[in-house]
Amino acid sequence: MVSHWDRASVDKASPPRPLPLWLIVVLGVAGMSGAIWGLHAGAFLIGPVLLAFVLTVVAHPLVGALTRRGLPRWLGVGIAVLVVDGGIIAFALAVLVSVGQLATVLPSYSDEWQHLLDDLQSTLRSLGVGAQQTQQILSSVGPKVVISGVGRLLTSSIDALAALVLVLATALFMAIDGAGLPERLGAVPRTSPGLATALHRFARSTRRYIVITSVFGFAVAVVDTIGLYLLGVPLALLWGLLSFLTNYIPNIGFIVGLAPPTLLALLVGGPGLALAVVLLYCVANFIIQSIVQPLFVGDAVGLSVTLTFLSTLAWTFILGPVGAILAIPLTLLGFAVLVDQDPERRWAKVLLAGASGASSDPAAPARRGRSGRPSGSSGGALRPQVAGRSGSSLRGDARADGARKSPDHAGSAPTGRRSGPWHRPHRTTPTSPTSSSSVSS
Repeated sequence: MVSHWDRASVDKASPPRPLPLWLIVVLGVAGMSGAIWGLHAGAFLIGPVLLAFVLTVVAHPLVGALTRRGLPRWLGVGIAVLVVDGGIIAFALAVLVSVGQLATVLPSYSDEWQHLLDDLQSTLRSLGVGAQQTQQILSSVGPKVVISGVGRLLTSSIDALAALVLVLATALFMAIDGAGLPERLGAVPRTSPGLATALHRFARSTRRYIVITSVFGFAVAVVDTIGLYLLGVPLALLWGLLSFLTNYIPNIGFIVGLAPPTLLALLVGGPGLALAVVLLYCVANFIIQSIVQPLFVGDAVGLSVTLTFLSTLAWTFILGPVGAILAIPLTLLGFAVLVDQDPERRWAKVLLAGASGASSDPAAPARRGRSGRPSGSSGGALRPQVAGRSGSSLRGDARADGARKSPDHAGSAPTGRRSGPWHRPHRTTPTSPTSSSSVSS
């Protein structure tokens, strides 16, 4: 006869052993490499679709706000599509016109550019660099090379109109489908509450990031445009648009937006004007983004600085310039799907969020169990533990002991139902394997 101890040993058997850790790491790296290769190969199609997706997520609350004000849903969707698509078209046309003006104006400064290169070549020779090495270094940044590069940029901007049409069409269809999305997602919390909560948090963080970046980026762009115009730097509107666009690129966007107007100022007015442009950009970005912005909002996304920097590099490599602009929203999406939906991966969430995310995590100070107590507590008088055993196993032993009692005591304690909070579980002493086997036999 199988003893009670043997049955308990079988019930407490450990689950099947998972795959070895080295095999899990190898499979994960292989799968990630394949996914990166696929995204990079289809960047011409995936990039515009992801851009339309992020814009739809940002503009989706506008449909609900207009519907609550009494407008029909179809009219709210139309207004949202008009705002998104109209903004994209207006911005694309402004960039296209500005790049065309740059291609027209830049050849007039070819003599100044060549004179600047000659001075730089003389400086390198005075430092001991040979004439041949100097020529090789400066040949790639000559006036003809730069002018031809701007011409290729204008051509690629015109070719990008096809991708713009794809973005507009995808945003239109996503806005139409997203109008009834809350009703269709009504069943998601019952099947996967963690994923639904993570996706809601992703949408909220993405909207917050885009809105904050757009508002303060627009303020910085206005200040930069006015300052460049007053300093006499040509194409001030183009550099203001570039400043606004690069504001969506974390960490390195400021440098990308600063370099072109500084070089043009160097050609027009020499080192003094170039230094004035650098000071203008530094002061405007420091005051608006480092002093004014934290007064209204805190950390918009809760990601560490290292993670944002590495994600910018990674998404730029995968999707190109669109990936650099969408680095934060795409990282938030991957964070929600891979980390945020699983409560057991809260440690990864705290590590990836950095100091600000760790302090804002409600579970960071102390982990609490289902009953609301800290995980290290014994549960008080309602769940006593005897000899290191939990209250649930103790109640199981008590029910087993009650089943082995005489019929006179069978009705003294109900079985199959959980006792009330006033009932103190029966305190028993754990039996040894020998005595348990003798009783069972």
